[in-house]
Amino acid sequence: MPDDARVRQRTGTGVGLLLALVLAAVLLTALPDDGEREGGAACRPHSVASWSANGDLTGEFARYGDDPSRTDDWTGGDGTHSVRLPDGRLLWLFSDTYLGQVYAPPNPYGESSTWRDTTAPLVRNSAVVMREGRLERTLAAPLFPDPAPNQWRWPVAARVEPRSPGSDERVVRVLLWVRTAGQAPWIYGVPTATEVATLSLPDLRVESVVKVLDQQLVPDPSRRVLFGTTLVEEDGWTYVFGGDDGQAASRPVSQAYVARVPEGRLAEPGAWRYWNGSEWAGPGAEPRAVLGDGRRKGVG
Repeated sequence: MPDDARVRQRTGTGVGLLLALVLAAVLLTALPDDGEREGGAACRPHSVASWSANGDLTGEFARYGDDPSRTDDWTGGDGTHSVRLPDGRLLWLFSDTYLGQVYAPPNPYGESSTWRDTTAPLVRNSAVVMREGRLERTLAAPLFPDPAPNQWRWPVAARVEPRSPGSDERVVRVLLWVRTAGQAPWIYGVPTATEVATLSLPDLRVESVVKVLDQQLVPDPSRRVLFGTTLVEEDGWTYVFGGDDGQAASRPVSQAYVARVPEGRLAEPGAWRYWNGSEWAGPGAEPRAVLGDGRRKGVG
């Protein structure tokens, strides 16, 4: 079992793994100096003022994950993202996921919670389909197989877009982070590449996985950029935000970056344009941080 999985082995099923559903976001710690962005003082930082748990959603995941009649589906996961499908269903995407059997309380420590034993299967990603607020099924897990030994794929942001520009057919594009097993401080893997998977609709079959940005040649892993923390649609473009791994290398914060892709072309590496500090540049360009100075200001 991977080291990071051992750390989380004793986390609870269902409810205990749903913190990501409450607040799944990159937290803004500060913005760059006015001279580093267009608009200057017109762009002001935001902070989280308050939050609360969604009781109905949390309860539904607890019901589904803790159902003892299920023996081979989702019982808990992290790295939560979701995307609304054209027919109204919601596709939930997870990174590290426990499958297997869930047992009624008390657990081996005498606590009054459901539990899974140490033989529970762990996969690096999964997807669960929800309809009208009720979870229906777990897609075959892992949904995205490992690209190579000691590498894995974590799904991040996703969106529904035309199969190609102007097409009436819609598909789901899922951004994937490829990570490679490494030594400390890379207990969550060395950042390796950004990929885009295409899923057919309505059956959610994985049609293809395309590498859009390979970072293996960047010598310092903490400077490697993976895209897909968030997607924003605006004026025919999909803006894709990402970040480096500065915090893993003990820097106070990481930095944020942005790329943009014409609608319908997320799975085309040649269509990606990266902000290099002065313009949108094509493949091979070196992205420049749009948030963070690598020391005190940035994202977490």
